[in-house]
Amino acid sequence: MPDLATLTIDARIARLTLNRADKRNALSLDLLADLHARVDELAAQQDVAACIITGAGSMFCAGMDLKAVLHEPGAPVKLLTSIAELTIKIRRLPLVTIARVNGAAIGGGCGLACVCDLSVTHPDSKMGYPEIDLGVCPAVVAPWLVQSIGAGAARRILLQGGTMSGLRAFEIGMVSHCVPAPELDKTVDEIAVRTTTSGLNALRVTKNLLNELDGASLEAMVRKGATLSAQVVEGAEARGMLAKKLGG
Repeated sequence: MPDLATLTIDARIARLTLNRADKRNALSLDLLADLHARVDELAAQQDVAACIITGAGSMFCAGMDLKAVLHEPGAPVKLLTSIAELTIKIRRLPLVTIARVNGAAIGGGCGLACVCDLSVTHPDSKMGYPEIDLGVCPAVVAPWLVQSIGAGAARRILLQGGTMSGLRAFEIGMVSHCVPAPELDKTVDEIAVRTTTSGLNALRVTKNLLNELDGASLEAMVRKGATLSAQVVEGAEARGMLAKKLGG
């Protein structure tokens, strides 16, 4: 079976790819395990300036594997805890992280994009947090979204649910760049190459300082969010709504 997450490094630029295109790169336990392993490998590298994070195929990431939530015992807490710890690991990386949002980034997938330092998408991509539409709580991603766009804007997005276009995500500051789809790769590559002209030590010290400014309380809230979300997902309301959405 091919790796569900791949890591390549070339000329001080890494590329981390979610490689589960047949399942819309949904975050299963197996995919998350591979992502944790690849991020750990990346963290050990001393000469990488930037990492591009993207999804194989036409989607970035459809979020948590909802079929696993319904049908695998103990899956909710395992999935949500793993997602929470993965976002913390990505944030802690002492290099520039760039989300290449090539297609839909939904729920936890949108959270992965939001935790990156920079993010690039195109106007017609689909992004957002439709968790409450499914009876699910978006508590894991909420702290990152608040940190990214502010409490008021995050409140409106998370409580309304639904999704938005890549253009709208750019307009509200949820992504840093929005370009026509044919220019996506060129723009991402230009941003990544730009980091390689910086002083590597200066880049890493600056990134580490910014991470310290995030504060330990942010990570604590992400972990609390995993616990709260798991409690909601395991409830009768969420399971009933998910079963209806997924056809049982």
